[in-house]
Amino acid sequence: MPKKRKSRGRNKGDKGKSARVQCDICGGWVPRDKAIKVTKPVSLLEPQLAKDLMKQGALIYRRVVTKNYCVKCAISKRIVKVRSKDDRRTAESLS
Repeated sequence: MPKKRKSRGRNKGDKGKSARVQCDICGGWVPRDKAIKVTKPVSLLEPQLAKDLMKQGALIYRRVVTKNYCVKCAISKRIVKVRSKDDRRTAESLS
């Protein structure tokens, strides 16, 4: 059967098996190198309160949260877009 991608959609190279992480939406287990990771800072305060404190010159702490998604959930949540065959080819040749 032909391969769709040279890397088979993973980032492990020649390492054998990789550890698994749990998807934050569906709870499914995904190989760590195949999971889509999204890192973003999250404020612990309400936005209006944070805005008022920043006007007064206070520093607001933002916690960095990393979430792992499986490919199916990342596509359905529109974190990753489905690309055409030509777009996939150009991206593979660039990397």
